Amino acid sequence: MSDFNRTIKLTVISDVVCPNCNIGQHELIGAISYCKDTLRLPLEFEIEFLPFRLVPTRILPDDNTPKVSKDEFYASTVGAEPYAAMQASIQKWSQEKNIPMTFKGLVSQSTRAHRLSRKAYMLGGQNKQLPFLCAVFRAYLEEGKDVADLDVLSDIAAQTSVMPKQEAIDFLNSSELHEEVNNMCEKVRSKVTGVPMTIIEGKWCVQGGQSSDVFVQIFKKLAYTGLHAAPSPFAAPVVEVGSPMNIAAA
Repeated sequence: MSDFNRTIKLTVISDVVCPNCNIGQHELIGAISYCKDTLRLPLEFEIEFLPFRLVPTRILPDDNTPKVSKDEFYASTVGAEPYAAMQASIQKWSQEKNIPMTFKGLVSQSTRAHRLSRKAYMLGGQNKQLPFLCAVFRAYLEEGKDVADLDVLSDIAAQTSVMPKQEAIDFLNSSELHEEVNNMCEKVRSKVTGVPMTIIEGKWCVQGGQSSDVFVQIFKKLAYTGLHAAPSPFAAPVVEVGSPMNIAAA
């Protein structure tokens, strides 16, 4: 890495049970890889993922009872026609990118997965959190697994070197980070209307699951204009949030 490279802090707010968050993560990581490996921009990236619960706990409690299929849940909450349109849009992206996406399986409350995600970040930053989240997205949205299941999550924790399987089970059966994740989810919900959302340096906000091309253009402008350009060097869909957005747990 060049001595002149600067690090861009990206804060991504997402939920592991959100199909658009999975798409957004693929597009963001693709853009970062392209900017570093092909364009060789003088940038490094530090990514932190913050939790968002797409399904409120009043609708789906943390213990995930009763279990509900994705088809049943989405058809009843968003309506049959909007659900069909959502499926068609996601399947189109899936086919274009050759990344399988399934609507089979159960809708899961994501608190347990978010707790392990936060633990992964505490243990090793993005080097542990990002592989863990990629594996959780793959299990839930590509393989149709229940990511509230202790065995599924503990297997993923072990496979991605977050912690051994039994240690992950013990962690999930404890109360560690439960209150912290709940507080973070409540704080985020008070500031964010939808996910995914990517916050750049706590100052600029990219709303929705944008394509990799959008992120590439943003990163190119950051490389050429600097971090502290004022007014914002970006065009839509980037929104300047003014003062730094602090939504991490206290």
